[in-house]
Amino acid sequence: MFRIPDKAKQFLIVAVKLLVVGGAFYFIYNQLANNDKLDWEKFAEKFRENWSLLGILFILSLSVLNRFFEILKWQNLVSYLRPISIKEATKQVLAALTASIFTPNGIGEYAGKALYFEKSETKRIIFLNLINNGIQMLLSTIFGIFGLLYFNANHEIIKPKIVAVIFGVFVILILASFIFKGFTIKGYSLEKFIHKINQVSKKIHRKNIFLGMCRYLFFSHQYYFLFVAFDVHLPYFILMSAIASVYFLASSLPTFQFLDFAVKGSVAVFFFGLLGVNEWIVIFISTLMWFLNVVLPVAIGSYYVLNFKPSRAA
Repeated sequence: MFRIPDKAKQFLIVAVKLLVVGGAFYFIYNQLANNDKLDWEKFAEKFRENWSLLGILFILSLSVLNRFFEILKWQNLVSYLRPISIKEATKQVLAALTASIFTPNGIGEYAGKALYFEKSETKRIIFLNLINNGIQMLLSTIFGIFGLLYFNANHEIIKPKIVAVIFGVFVILILASFIFKGFTIKGYSLEKFIHKINQVSKKIHRKNIFLGMCRYLFFSHQYYFLFVAFDVHLPYFILMSAIASVYFLASSLPTFQFLDFAVKGSVAVFFFGLLGVNEWIVIFISTLMWFLNVVLPVAIGSYYVLNFKPSRAA
């Protein structure tokens, strides 16, 4: 079998690292520099009027907590295989985020985390990451549906008959999943997947749900406080229902991490437009959320990518 020389392998690894980091920052720069919907003059004017050191530190702390709870979630799930430190979990989460920024729906995250483990553990790491992302998606769906129903009750965007049809389809899909859970496609079935999930201890699952809820609450309230900082004063539950609806609908759409703010921004413009919020404020807040919760972690994750040393068996 053809074997790649060690020096060539080292060069290839360095090239891939530079490609990942360079590509990540290129996409970030491209989105910020070429977005004609961002009115930097208005932003600078509003920032000069309302800025405070305490406010900036508060908003930044919410970003730190958002990512910190994601790190704790991953550390908790990996404990199913073996315990890892906060430092190691931080390295894996941030490096994987950097690798996922220009892959559809963050698929690169799965490969990024798997590279920190032996090849024999790849399937289990991918499975644990699926649980990790799955619970966050489930929480976004639950909060999003309730938020959408509350928002719709106050600002009708969906007719009651359509709501009833959607609810009916949702119930049918749940029932069908239980009826056909044993149905197998290429050796895989819902029943086998549920069985694998049940192999992970209930203690780990409970902690995962709790940490996921904490992350969701900090993340959504960061969005809320940014609106307050931009002088958007709407009733708390109306604003939070709009935020929950935006994240539920936007996360249901296939996208890339580097386009995340554009997708969420376009959905947000529709919802907050119904509440009378200026479009430029919505676009800027969506961009700030993306910058604080994706760009800054990617900048740190780039360090871990560049210092990554393969430890896997060839």
